[in-house]
Amino acid sequence: MDTTTEYNRVIGHCQDLFLKKTSDYGTAWRIMRPASITDQIFIKAQRIRTLEVKKVSKVGEGVIEEYIGIVNYCLIALMQLELTDADPMELPVSEVEQKYNQKVTETRDLMLAKNHDYGEAWRDMRVSSLTDLILMKLQRVKQIEDNDGQTIVSEGLSANYQDMLNYAVFALIKLGLAK
Repeated sequence: MDTTTEYNRVIGHCQDLFLKKTSDYGTAWRIMRPASITDQIFIKAQRIRTLEVKKVSKVGEGVIEEYIGIVNYCLIALMQLELTDADPMELPVSEVEQKYNQKVTETRDLMLAKNHDYGEAWRDMRVSSLTDLILMKLQRVKQIEDNDGQTIVSEGLSANYQDMLNYAVFALIKLGLAK
């Protein structure tokens, strides 16, 4: 399979779950501030790292479910960065689906450009390294948030969320979700 096909399969799985949860819960995530979304991603990435080290889960859900959560929380973050307090808290599922697709397209296009330049190096990486990259990006995002979103020479919040989303998709491909 090629990367785009695998990527789309993983995203399709993540989006299906996301839209079903949106139908169940509405857009309750709209209440979350950026730092809270970052912390949710951190909790998921830290749990993945713990499971990678301890090799045992005591609460059932495993690494795949946590990576799916990272994908969807990164997409929530990207959507929230563009929504304002003037936008309604409750968005129709069709609008959420459109915004989700827009952010996926932008992020997939970034991945394809980087994949070209890096020669799909991620395929030779360990999943645990992808976890560590996500945790590193989270530290960067926390620092940017603590600096009120200001950077001097670094990428901003969106680029970091996009990178984390792509790392999570790569991990899911490597873990077999694209089959």
